[in-house]
Amino acid sequence: MQNIISVKGLTKQFHNLTAVNQLSFTVNNGDVYGFLGQNGAGKSTTLRMLLTLIEPTEGSIEVAGMDLLKHHKEVLRNIGAVIEKPDVYKYLSAYENVQLFAKLSGVRLSKEQIMQQLAMVGLQDRANDKVKTFSQGMKQRVGIAIALVHNPQIVILDEPTNGLDPQGIADIRNMILHLSRDLKKTVVVSSHLLSEIEQVATRVLIIDKGKKLVEGNADELFDPSETIVELETANNHFAFNQLEQSNWNNYLLRERKGNPVLKLNKKDIPQLHKDLVALNIELIAMQPKHSLEDYFLRITSANYS
Repeated sequence: MQNIISVKGLTKQFHNLTAVNQLSFTVNNGDVYGFLGQNGAGKSTTLRMLLTLIEPTEGSIEVAGMDLLKHHKEVLRNIGAVIEKPDVYKYLSAYENVQLFAKLSGVRLSKEQIMQQLAMVGLQDRANDKVKTFSQGMKQRVGIAIALVHNPQIVILDEPTNGLDPQGIADIRNMILHLSRDLKKTVVVSSHLLSEIEQVATRVLIIDKGKKLVEGNADELFDPSETIVELETANNHFAFNQLEQSNWNNYLLRERKGNPVLKLNKKDIPQLHKDLVALNIELIAMQPKHSLEDYFLRITSANYS
């Protein structure tokens, strides 16, 4: 698949702090590219360099085959972005915000086109309501509508679910999938909410202390044979005894305290459920843990040891 973003040796130093350190990665056309790292890992600094908001200390960035620093005007015409919280006018309506930012971007939109932009983010019914009455999730969607006024091929979202309630997080997740699947956009989304990235990303980059730890296809990075399953039972002591005397003994993680936890292949979960019944274990809940979260914590913890 063709690269649409290519970053090589990107470095950013602030006095004695190296925020991004020799970072290289590629984003393919059509990706939902998950950009993962703990707070302070260098995600926002990298995205700001991609948007020419700050200048790299060294390294190169190419977008659609063009050098970003040499052709920044042409490149930025093809990028829409929401960095941190969207900067919208709270005393204007959603419609007026989109209309104003379209004019500032030199884009002429008809009333019908503005309503289409708002419909795209699920705000057509609130078009004439002032943004000050909106939830944080709705403000994020206004920001995304504004970022799309010039119909960019690339959409960059920096921590788009920060501060949102579960419904707001779900709305943004569905919006990212809509941008990718239905509108055929390339989406770069940074986050520290690992479970959300796992649900939307086709490719993933994990960075820590400004350095790349791993990059690759999401479905290849996380081994299904290492799925973590936590059992909530009516009697954990009895459950442990039964499991230790069964074929599941080798799958138990004994260093974990509290509920029984097993590491196994995802395809073995149905058989585990049947065997728990046969072992007379009263199961209250069976919770597969996010493989991405386990993987992320393992490699970032190793980086601090």
